[in-house]
Amino acid sequence: MANMAVTRPALPASVRRSILWKRSLPYLLIAPSLLVFLTFDLYPIFYSLYLSFLKWNLISPKKTFIGLDNYVELFTAEEFRVAVIHTLVYTAGRVFGSLSIALGLALLLNTQKRWASWIQAAIFSPHIVSMVSISMLWLWLMDPSYGLLNWLLGLVGIAPLKWLASSNTALISIIMVAVWKVIGYDMVIFIAGLQSIENELYEAAKIDGANVFQRFWKITLPMLSPTIFFLSVTSVITSFQVFDVVRIMTGGGPADSTNVLVYYIFQYGFRFFKIGQASAASTILFLLVLTLTLLQFKFMERKVHYS
Repeated sequence: MANMAVTRPALPASVRRSILWKRSLPYLLIAPSLLVFLTFDLYPIFYSLYLSFLKWNLISPKKTFIGLDNYVELFTAEEFRVAVIHTLVYTAGRVFGSLSIALGLALLLNTQKRWASWIQAAIFSPHIVSMVSISMLWLWLMDPSYGLLNWLLGLVGIAPLKWLASSNTALISIIMVAVWKVIGYDMVIFIAGLQSIENELYEAAKIDGANVFQRFWKITLPMLSPTIFFLSVTSVITSFQVFDVVRIMTGGGPADSTNVLVYYIFQYGFRFFKIGQASAASTILFLLVLTLTLLQFKFMERKVHYS
């Protein structure tokens, strides 16, 4: 007997419209966010890449294609290399300083007592204050003549420092301000990670005779590895984008000792009107952040314990 094709009865129009609506609804819900992402994130990346091959002063409508000349000029410019080095130094100091101090504070304040919650709130409060306000505050604190920090140093017999006025201490001062602002946020994330560790693990380790250091090294750090991994990746990304604290407190000085990549891009784009060179620097910044993030995922994720 010949095979006969089975034909399904046609669905009613109302049912077809209902199915179509259910399938389309998720895409309609994400459409506004997707539109914002394409307009303000993805499009600027590709347009900046396009501008990096041009010579344009931002004022004239004429754009001249010059190929890779902007990149060649960047890699041969001492000022650009210095900005890259300062960005790397700032990132290393900011990430290591904030994570290590925040972890220490989290270990001390991981308690349900009322006084601990008040201290946590006090330490976290700078995170919700704008960097502009914090920069203005620290400009006063680091004033070489009337600043509170030099007054405190004088109480213990230490000569006053030229915090932001000396090329030897300016970048360190910027790192101090950045660390002070973010340790509260990092501390709260660490405390959340500590509270997710089961207490039975510590009790079993105590029974086995493990001391405080051994419990920290064998239990706390491995169980905190997802938190450390998350904070490391996000901290590196945000550190490479530092701008406001440099713009307000030092303006890249003294003697370019605090000139970082984003401030370099700002200068060449909106002060010197070299949009092509600024766009090339932006592209290199994007590739640097992408490379470091991928390296972190490659080498750090292997040591992350999720259970």
